[in-house]
Amino acid sequence: MLIGVPKEIKDQEYRVGLLPSSTRELTHHGHQVIVETMAGHAIGMDDADYVAAGAEVVGNAADVFARAELIVKVKEPLAPEIAMLRGGQVLFTYLHLAADAAQTDALMASHVTAIAYETVTSPRGQLPLLTPMSEVAGRMSIQAGAHCLEIAQGGRGLLLGGVPGTPAARVVVIGGGTVGTNAARVAMGFEARVTVIDKSLERLQQLDLQFGPMLNTIYATVEAIERNVIEADLVIGAVLVPGADAPRLITRDMVHQMRRGTVIVDVAIDQGGCSETSRPTSHSDPTYVEEGVVHYCVTNMPGAVARTSTFALNNATLPYVVNLANKGWRDALADDTHFRDGLNVHAGQITHPAVAEALDLNYVAPEEAMAG
Repeated sequence: MLIGVPKEIKDQEYRVGLLPSSTRELTHHGHQVIVETMAGHAIGMDDADYVAAGAEVVGNAADVFARAELIVKVKEPLAPEIAMLRGGQVLFTYLHLAADAAQTDALMASHVTAIAYETVTSPRGQLPLLTPMSEVAGRMSIQAGAHCLEIAQGGRGLLLGGVPGTPAARVVVIGGGTVGTNAARVAMGFEARVTVIDKSLERLQQLDLQFGPMLNTIYATVEAIERNVIEADLVIGAVLVPGADAPRLITRDMVHQMRRGTVIVDVAIDQGGCSETSRPTSHSDPTYVEEGVVHYCVTNMPGAVARTSTFALNNATLPYVVNLANKGWRDALADDTHFRDGLNVHAGQITHPAVAEALDLNYVAPEEAMAG
């Protein structure tokens, strides 16, 4: 199979779909890989490294999209990239379609087969291709929040852990999954006072066993979320409903009642955000102030640590890419129901129920779509 890796064009996105080591693995299996020039340059992966791994380096994205049977990316395709997609081609990347009707419509019109990293599941019900970036984003959320709490960034002027004789900041994490667990871990490392809110008692019990008395766990109710959010210094939005829009758990009224200079880091922004006041931002312009509260809503947070993120992502995605290349997408998905959960769009049809429900579109089961 001919596999193509374009350079990412999203604002300050320096991750790359395949590393030279991943490229070598694919060429070892007898596949061809074409990589757009400078695709990995920002993270220290130069064209010569790809050539040494057996890839062909081409001069622009158009060459990659025109020739490749399988496109491997990191972030969702932007309009210029979607215009180069074609029917019969396979796209394997993060998509987050539930919060992006325009991208969904464009992918449907292209008739591409689009497999989303974030909806591939595992036999244990986990999200193996989302997990590494959730780990990165969770840990980064505390770094970003600590920075935003500084006076110069519009924050309250708080040091997360304080110093002897001063109170530590109150950090509230909404959602106890991978993002929330990693956020809590780092926040506790800063010696902040940390609370995790989740609707799963089982998950709260696991967190209690993992972190003990250092962590406060609260069962999610409307009242509990409202009280803790209003009293927080830093709120981390770590809510995830696989494939679907994030629920808006933080209302504008709650934000209005928060103290001036409090910070919300909405990691759920890729799926629309969990606060009514959240809107997507970029690394170039990461924050804004709404109701006196600093909002950090960057949609590709792990891109700021692109080298770490690329290695972590490739560790997870490479076996799936090899499987797609070795078997072809139909057999690869037919043989693995969990991999098949990643199919979001095929031949103009929506093949993931949560995406269809979020965007009020017709849903076609993957098995039915693939048989057509």
